[in-house]
Amino acid sequence: MQESRIAVVIEDEADIRSLLSTVLGQAGFEVHGAANGADGVQLVRERRPLVTTLDVNMPGMDGFETAKRIRAISSTYIVMLSARTEEIDALQGLEAGADDYVAKPFRPRELRARIDAMLRRPRHVAPAESADAAPPAADDGSWLEHRGLRLNAETHIVTVDGHDIELTRSEFDILADLLVAGRRVRAKSDLAIMLRGDQYVANDFVSDSDARAIEVHMANLRRKLGESPSQPRWIETVRGVGYRLTA
Repeated sequence: MQESRIAVVIEDEADIRSLLSTVLGQAGFEVHGAANGADGVQLVRERRPLVTTLDVNMPGMDGFETAKRIRAISSTYIVMLSARTEEIDALQGLEAGADDYVAKPFRPRELRARIDAMLRRPRHVAPAESADAAPPAADDGSWLEHRGLRLNAETHIVTVDGHDIELTRSEFDILADLLVAGRRVRAKSDLAIMLRGDQYVANDFVSDSDARAIEVHMANLRRKLGESPSQPRWIETVRGVGYRLTA
């Protein structure tokens, strides 16, 4: 189903909320705003946005708690915005379920570019090129499967032994990428570039923070799958390089 271009802006400062609404409106979104976390969660529940921007420093419920509550009800792309520039804050945001973390003050053009990059992420995975890669399930061509773990790129469904698993957009995209790659190792830098939507862009620089963000996403993914990193059922770590499917 084609998702509507609806965006929710959760920001307690009226001028910044207005600026974000303008930027997203110019990008073709129908924008709805909220001045606090509780109202923002309700807006997400009602409007089912494709993209949600979220301020970290809000009175009452902060952005991290708001992100967790949104993640419990929605797979919307979450972009957190904060004046906090320490890496630990960005990692905390990703752990709460955000897809990207942007420092304030931000440039509207950069924010729009980052949102556009997220929306460029492939939603339909192609058959793996490697002969030893895990093959898709033989249902309707939309499923990928590995040892009881199944992913449908069309419907954004992931199941483990028949039980549905709720993943964020970033976790889903990483898992889909690994299922396509099979036994080929996917470096952290490759996964970071994939999440940025930069596979076909000349800019291939990946910072330490980008690589650390992939580690956070992977830790969250494994936790939701119920997998132990030391005895992996599905995804093994190749030390110093990245990740691949288990044999």
